[in-house]
Amino acid sequence: MICKRRVSLLTTSMTLMSSAVVTTASAQSEATMRLLDRNRMFEEQIINVADNVYTAIGYTVSANSMIVGTDGVVIVDPGQLPAASLRVRQEFERITDKPVRAIIYTHSHPDHTNGAVAFFDEGEEIQVWQRDNFGSETRRQAEAGLSGGARASNTQGFDLPDEQRISVGIAIPPPRPPRGGVNSAGLSTDLIESATRPGTVPPTHIFNEDRVSLEIAGIRLDLVAAPGETDDQLYVWLPEQRVLFAGDNFYQSWPNVYPLRGTARRSARDWIASLASMMAEDPLVLVGGHTTPITEDTMTVLTNYHDALKWVHDRTIEGAANYLTPDELVEYAALPDHLADLDYLQDYYGSVWGTVRDIYAQDLGWFDGNPLNLHRENPVQQARRMADLVGGVDELMARAHAEMESGDELGAAQLAWHVTKLQPESADAFQLLGEALAVVAERTFNAPARNYTFSSSNRYLQTAAELRN
Repeated sequence: MICKRRVSLLTTSMTLMSSAVVTTASAQSEATMRLLDRNRMFEEQIINVADNVYTAIGYTVSANSMIVGTDGVVIVDPGQLPAASLRVRQEFERITDKPVRAIIYTHSHPDHTNGAVAFFDEGEEIQVWQRDNFGSETRRQAEAGLSGGARASNTQGFDLPDEQRISVGIAIPPPRPPRGGVNSAGLSTDLIESATRPGTVPPTHIFNEDRVSLEIAGIRLDLVAAPGETDDQLYVWLPEQRVLFAGDNFYQSWPNVYPLRGTARRSARDWIASLASMMAEDPLVLVGGHTTPITEDTMTVLTNYHDALKWVHDRTIEGAANYLTPDELVEYAALPDHLADLDYLQDYYGSVWGTVRDIYAQDLGWFDGNPLNLHRENPVQQARRMADLVGGVDELMARAHAEMESGDELGAAQLAWHVTKLQPESADAFQLLGEALAVVAERTFNAPARNYTFSSSNRYLQTAAELRN
């Protein structure tokens, strides 16, 4: 019991300390205000995007769509949690009582598939469609021993306290109330926990062609292979209504070409080609995998999205051929003003800097051309060199505090990091490192980078509390 109580006290202490830092910084942070403003997009709503097409936003992390046919409906991306997806079904049934005839997975990420059981009625002839390489990303991770990614929850914010857990950039993380409670959507915690079981329904139909044309419930549609955010991605095209369901090859954010959580590598070239294929359909409506559908100036939006990713790719390769390092390429490949100012190309989820670095790493490997990086010292050696330069580890710690007091939290964190390597028993160093990173995180706009920094901050604050005890 003593051990459990101590852990509880440490966790409470960590949360209170990090919350205090966040409160101090929040009034000054444009990043937080922009992300909170962005979250208004994810209020629960059913959007009628065409005569017979409806998209649910805010009920699950992903966007969930219904196409109404003559004698049934087709569901595109049934959502993340069965209990939440059941609420989507109930809302759809207010629009039509026609039965579900088909479910289509645009790709294998569980936030798009795990709610399928909510739409699947046993004994009914419901088609479930996917590509033949469905789940290829998960299989590669499993083979590498990294199922779920190396840093999955840390970048998505699922492990953060409520005051820090405000966004994943293209959705709001689902709430986790105490057991027996009720969340903001009116779902009981027990129901949520029971609904986190695997809810992806196995396929009844698999295709391996580039394009397959179908008619389901009187609805004419095409399924088109479109590798991008995942290799198993497809888009759904309704030629009569000119509605395109892009899956995660489009959402109103810079594309997540490099996921910080450490999943399988993604090809920017494939993504660009798939966007070009989507442009060739000439859609009137573009339904993305997470954010609200694009119903106006759709071709302009899609063209800008394609051109921006191609610009960053081409500039990265051009600069690399001229021996620029990744640090230099981030500036060299920055978007031109007419693209950089567009809200749907901001670094909400993916990032331009992450894309540049990943393109370089995929094509040229880890070495950036700097000969010193062929002879890198380990972190303790680097820290010792830094301490020697300033007159010892005590002086290094004093300068870290001075940087914090001056408002240079990133500088303070960098110096405190060195102290933790030289004095791993120093509660003061871990405390300062955690406090500095909490402010850096709160001022970070890219949601995965923000969440990971907050998670690291909390971990260092907890280490400080443990050392004091």
